[in-house]
Amino acid sequence: MSASTAPRIGLLGGSFDPIHEAHLTLARTALAHLDAASVQLIPAAAPWQRQPLAATAEQRADMVALAIAGQPGLALNRIEIDRGGPSYTIDTLRALAGGTGTPAAGARYVWILGADQLANFCTWNEWQGIVALADLAVAGRPGTEPEPPAPLHAELARHGRTLHRLPMPEMAVSSSGIRRRLARGESVDGLVPPAVLRYITQHRLYQA
Repeated sequence: MSASTAPRIGLLGGSFDPIHEAHLTLARTALAHLDAASVQLIPAAAPWQRQPLAATAEQRADMVALAIAGQPGLALNRIEIDRGGPSYTIDTLRALAGGTGTPAAGARYVWILGADQLANFCTWNEWQGIVALADLAVAGRPGTEPEPPAPLHAELARHGRTLHRLPMPEMAVSSSGIRRRLARGESVDGLVPPAVLRYITQHRLYQA
């Protein structure tokens, strides 16, 4: 199977603390726009550029599984949680490539991210290695334009990589905003899937 005909697999990493409707819209948009065989949602064990998370790794994985249940093409990938420790994208891509340093046979990976992440992509651990292993797909976020920094633009060109632009509607939804609303006892109806909200209530997550 040639690289051009290998199935494309989207990879959407994040803390998912909690997963919300904007995450799901991004995953579904990527699945359709990239003509991907699947989009795998990858909860981080310990995001190295983030504050400590409110929910445990297992709780966040549970919420992702509940959110995507019954949605064809979307899958939970536990690779970072099962590996443990700080979650670096480069380690995940290398593991998916079987430790060979090149994409696994029969797969073309696309790392999905928001415009805010694209802007600071060159601060990621071994970011050049990420570009060597995967295309990137970016969706805009409110108030930001999905343009790559100059060093990233040059690295993409050097590897012949594509920066896919996802036509996703802007959604002013964030996990931090949802956590604040829940801590204040406010409704988050419509912001998280009902099954996820039931899980949050059952486990008393994000309360003040």
